[in-house]
Amino acid sequence: MAARPVLDAGRRPGWSRMAVVLVVGLVAGLVTAAGCSRPPPAPQPSPAPARPGFVVLSDVDSRIRADIRYASTHNFVGQPVAGYAEPLCLLTATAAEALRAVQDAALATGHTLKVYDCYRPQRAADEFRTWAARPDDQQMKAEFYPRVAKSDLFPRGYLGAPSAHSRGSTVDLTLVAVPAPGQARYVPGQPLVACTAPRAERFGDNSVDMGTGFDCFDPLAHTGTTRISVTARENRRLLRQLMTDGGFAGYDREWWHFRYRAEPWPDTYFDLPVTRSSAG
Repeated sequence: MAARPVLDAGRRPGWSRMAVVLVVGLVAGLVTAAGCSRPPPAPQPSPAPARPGFVVLSDVDSRIRADIRYASTHNFVGQPVAGYAEPLCLLTATAAEALRAVQDAALATGHTLKVYDCYRPQRAADEFRTWAARPDDQQMKAEFYPRVAKSDLFPRGYLGAPSAHSRGSTVDLTLVAVPAPGQARYVPGQPLVACTAPRAERFGDNSVDMGTGFDCFDPLAHTGTTRISVTARENRRLLRQLMTDGGFAGYDREWWHFRYRAEPWPDTYFDLPVTRSSAG
């Protein structure tokens, strides 16, 4: 539309063909320059996939044991957590295959892996934040955070929302000797023992001694602490070595927490429920 007045002007007396060409060229140059001055459109993030490719770990490797605590009442909240409809370990296929290789290496040392938590729906992380905002709800404090104030759990990094678990390639796990000893059954309402107590006194988890129980929100659970027995330090070292060699990275506040470094969804947090139907 902007070129039409120029072309009309070229028909007026006194305008030469060369003048028309020069004017048209000048306008075209201005339009081009204006277009070049605009910043390119910002790249749009890829939408989260409806089906992120989760698998049920037991379908990939039935040798790995499981004790999915958030599907039970034996956790720091004291009840099944939102989104854990089934006691399953869901992981991205790549993380599950990597964990199968770690299991092969663990068996060669006379141990098997046991997972406590794998993929965690975003709604579960949200529930943890809601729970943390209720100062009087501390029914499980005596076991899981006996020496840390509940109000400090998020600030000190023991809980986080969002959580890497919601991306599907992070796992909480331990080592169990082979053959595996029996596993104690948690009974709601039973007397609680601090997760920092000696192994013979705390909850009867059948894992090797790691110095504390699982989900123990305490400095003794920090990966590099020296305030645990030589045996516990060696067990932690072995678990960390197996997982590191398998492509996983640990977390300095939790000896049980490992993220697959080549995770396929490093920026996406999913909220699918933990059910077999969420796999595939």
